[in-house]
Amino acid sequence: MCPGVIPSEIARGQRKREGRDTVGAALARVLLPLGHTTAGGEGEGFGYTNTCWTVGASSRMNFAAQFFYSSYLSERLERLYSPRPALKRSEENDPFWQRDELRLGPGQPGGPPKCGLVSNGTACSRSTLIEPERLKDFGEEELVNGNVRVRGTKAFGDAKLKLMEPPKIRRLSEFRIVPRPIIEFLRFEDISAASFRIQTVIQKTPCTYSRLSKQYGMEIYLKKEHLHYTGSVKERGVLYLLTSLSQAQQRKGVIVASDCNFSMAVSHHAVELKIPVFVIMPSCCSSPRLRIYRDYGAMVISYGSTSRDSQNHACHLATENGYLYLEEDESAPYLAGLGTVGMEIFDQVSKLDAVVVPAAGQYGLLAGTAAAIKHLNSKILVIGIEPEGFPLLQQSLKADGPIKDMNTNPNRKLYGDLMARSLGVNTFQLAKKLVDKVVSVSEEDALVAMLRFQEFERSTVDTEGAMGLAAILAGQLPELKGKKVAVVVSSANMELELVRQCVDRALVLDDRVSKFSVQLGEWPGDMAKLLDVLSREDVRLLDVCHRRQCEKSDLFKAKVECVVETRDKNQSIQLRKALSERYPSISWLER
Repeated sequence: MCPGVIPSEIARGQRKREGRDTVGAALARVLLPLGHTTAGGEGEGFGYTNTCWTVGASSRMNFAAQFFYSSYLSERLERLYSPRPALKRSEENDPFWQRDELRLGPGQPGGPPKCGLVSNGTACSRSTLIEPERLKDFGEEELVNGNVRVRGTKAFGDAKLKLMEPPKIRRLSEFRIVPRPIIEFLRFEDISAASFRIQTVIQKTPCTYSRLSKQYGMEIYLKKEHLHYTGSVKERGVLYLLTSLSQAQQRKGVIVASDCNFSMAVSHHAVELKIPVFVIMPSCCSSPRLRIYRDYGAMVISYGSTSRDSQNHACHLATENGYLYLEEDESAPYLAGLGTVGMEIFDQVSKLDAVVVPAAGQYGLLAGTAAAIKHLNSKILVIGIEPEGFPLLQQSLKADGPIKDMNTNPNRKLYGDLMARSLGVNTFQLAKKLVDKVVSVSEEDALVAMLRFQEFERSTVDTEGAMGLAAILAGQLPELKGKKVAVVVSSANMELELVRQCVDRALVLDDRVSKFSVQLGEWPGDMAKLLDVLSREDVRLLDVCHRRQCEKSDLFKAKVECVVETRDKNQSIQLRKALSERYPSISWLER
């Protein structure tokens, strides 16, 4: 041993495998920067066989080297055998700790380790952080009694990818085509929700037995929708439509531009809901009608000379100020509100056979009522009635599509509100699917039905509300004989002067008012004899006109025209018979 040489206990022999550094090489890496010199050796200044190296000047360097190595070795052994703290989540999946070479610990040589790395979040004794190859550099495998086991690895060839078999190709005919369910435009759930929403505001109108039932051989129940505050069934749809608007739109307000039942309902319920409402009317609108809108609380503005002018102005105001322009259409909330009539009829009349609904101008009422009735009982017939002068639904059903324009000229005084509406696509589809029959009634039949309402039901309705009963009076529904029928009386909004004219015309149509002319002589008492005949027949003289003739043949005769009213058609026949016997030259003026 040369003086100053590190003892053999520290620098042990040669390495078992060539190409490995000795412990002295590791120490040299530490001491070399301190300025120590080395002598002899290979590689980095050290020899692998019979190597000795000098450390310089004093024995303090020998002590420092020994102290450094002993401290390093004790730290390694402490890390090897001391329990480790629990691993963090980022270390559990570290591929470095998954290696078999790092599973060190006390056990039999070559045997598996007694404990894994991690178990339920706790760490067992884990090997050092240094790889086994680096531990051998410090001779540590001898200090742990050869408990380091280096496993060899075998290299295999590239694994061949095994492709899956292609899926079996199925023919198109093998697939069962399931059609998508058709989204219904108007569901019974919507009608039920509308009924629940409006029940606290809209009164439940009566559906009463009519005294006309015995005359026409069927049980007639009248659903009196004309008893609403505004006199129209449209209050149901309007109220649900207004309550369905957003709060922002309700604050801005709504605007309408037509003189109809729909505008009246909007004016009334918008004010009740504290929604600003504006009504644009043409200057030709009568003062009583304008007063009605003002009484409801709406802001009424007269603009233009025609309805088209007022509508254009309303659209302009709506665009500028953010108002919602409302007109009667086929929106789902509006139809759902109108459909609540069908629900009430079904609850009020048991064992119902048919429902008769006016259709003109209110095709939404027909569609909504049919949707409710058919859902509750598909066996109940739903029959729509429209005027003969404007059979829009009948023509649309024949054409298999809604018709926009019709070349007809009905009485605009009676049906002006009805003709202003059009038949929408969704309403047409509902009517085509759910309505069993559509019939048209003449103007004369509608006027006579108005007269029957006044006589037997003590109520005044308009031609629109009387159309359902008119179809029964005209004998157009013979299949309903002996059955229980509900008739919807939709509205009763008509000006007083027009009501008087309609009643006068209806009395003539019903043979209750007759007009005749007869020639009388100018002898005293001839006029009194005629009046005496009328008195004995118990008729009412409405008008009389006495005219002198200028013709030579009738020089001494006068022509008398009389207008009389009878109780019924039978009395009218008896009067004609009596006058024809007394005055063969009598002439009856046809209606």
